[in-house]
Amino acid sequence: MELARLQPMNLPPTFHILAKPTGAICNLNCKYCFFLSKEQLYPGSHFRMPGDVLEEYIRQYIEAQQVPEVNISWQGGEPTLMGVDFFRRSVELAEKYKQPYQTIQYAIQTNGTKLDDEWGEFLKKHNFLVGISIDGPRELHNTYRVNKGGQGSFDQVRRGLQFLQKHKVEFNILATVHAANAGHPLEVYRFFRDDLGARFIQFIAIVERDNDTGFQEGNTVTARSVTAEQYGNFLIKIFDEWVKRDVGRVFVQIFDVALAAWLGETPSLCIFAPTCGNALALEHTGDLYSCDHFVEPDYFLGNIKDTPMIELVASDQQRQFGQDKLDTLPRYCRECEIRFVCHGGCPKNRFIATPDGEPGLNYLCAGYKAFFNHIDRPMRMMADLLRHHRPPAEIVQFLALEEKKLQEAFARANRNDPCPCGSGRKFKHCHGRPKS
Repeated sequence: MELARLQPMNLPPTFHILAKPTGAICNLNCKYCFFLSKEQLYPGSHFRMPGDVLEEYIRQYIEAQQVPEVNISWQGGEPTLMGVDFFRRSVELAEKYKQPYQTIQYAIQTNGTKLDDEWGEFLKKHNFLVGISIDGPRELHNTYRVNKGGQGSFDQVRRGLQFLQKHKVEFNILATVHAANAGHPLEVYRFFRDDLGARFIQFIAIVERDNDTGFQEGNTVTARSVTAEQYGNFLIKIFDEWVKRDVGRVFVQIFDVALAAWLGETPSLCIFAPTCGNALALEHTGDLYSCDHFVEPDYFLGNIKDTPMIELVASDQQRQFGQDKLDTLPRYCRECEIRFVCHGGCPKNRFIATPDGEPGLNYLCAGYKAFFNHIDRPMRMMADLLRHHRPPAEIVQFLALEEKKLQEAFARANRNDPCPCGSGRKFKHCHGRPKS
């Protein structure tokens, strides 16, 4: 089907695909990984994307993009198990099929354990953005991110990161937040910032359904999962340090997304957008699924060797998948003060009931509410700075001055005076209370 015939079907001008050249195969055995079980979908497979599927994917994906910048992203499993030559070929094909007005941006998500000088040279040459998975310092990382023998992977990951740094490859940190590290927010953040020199960080909550299928079903979670309250507190603690010293120096994805929302923009991150469906997953066979978190039979769209990718993306099934996020939003969410930034969160986590019993509330709701309400004032301040064409980093100096004045007011306050912090309590019962 020609593109011109599909445009009336509200095809997005761009969409994103996470391609999985090794399927679910990985050299690690992370205890919370939701994708390892997907191996069962392809019994007998060699789990290596063949050359004809690679070329069809690259060609169809680039042709479907009606924007000047095309993003080609690889994930797994562990994509580096394919070897460097596979990705050299992918770059050759992208250069072959791109239009004169298009530029190609490459990204790969990896556990980092297979990286070496050859990888570093290749990734730098083609300006890959590398997402590397680390959950914090050694002890915290090794709790769940283990190899096939059950041993921690921290040393191998750190070694791989050093190759990226040696070759000056742009990287960001993808850290999952779970039962083991949720209680150590500042230790995790400072490790990334100070020890690893990270400037771009994502914090992804582990919400692991407790079932035998590995699919998004059931309403209970494993003990490894972070609680909503833990996740909210984790983000709050890191934000409070970030906003006082690191704005403009360290970029945390959820903080950037929030600032855009406070500026009145529609959140660009799919989990916080009003609808979804523009971020799909491609398996090593050419099978296309509605979403990386829904690689399941019920969300199978078709194979790009049989049906053009653009038809699958524009299909009624996929558009309904994206619209369901909005249509199933509970009333509790529709009336929420933070809906403008949250929009109910990712559908994969919307499996608990609202306080009045309506289904479809996000498991992380309490954490999101605590976090987004906590950051309201500084977000409004930074948004105002941007509207006046000033850098949001100016908030660091403003808050430092505000803190200095507050400390001076504490120093002048008498025990029975109202506390200068504005709590309404007497100073002796608030900030003037003797510390134990």
